[in-house]
Amino acid sequence: MIRVRMSAHEAHYGGNLVDGARMLGLFGDVATELLIRMDGDEGLFVAYDKVEFSAPVFAGDYIEATGEIVKVGNTSRKMVFEAKKVIIPRPDINESACDVLDEPIVVCRAEGTCVVPRDKKRK
Repeated sequence: MIRVRMSAHEAHYGGNLVDGARMLGLFGDVATELLIRMDGDEGLFVAYDKVEFSAPVFAGDYIEATGEIVKVGNTSRKMVFEAKKVIIPRPDINESACDVLDEPIVVCRAEGTCVVPRDKKRK
């Protein structure tokens, strides 16, 4: 699991909208940690099989990205990922107000495959 705040620097579109590709970058970081824990190596991300964006992400939002290995092959690892918005800014109150969401909002789900070459696996 990784939790990060989206910065103004990451807002590439009008209304401080963050590029959806940023969620895929977070999933890549989650995948790297999962591979290190399982195989002792960062491995390589081969492909996303499915990506679904379900809600916008804005500068100031806190995003929590999680992942799980759901299938293990000889060198491949099939993973599923989910990104949720857990804290939102409240500029309507003041410039530093934020709310923790009672119910996190799923902003993206994805499935992908990573590979750890045989000669790199340590576990």
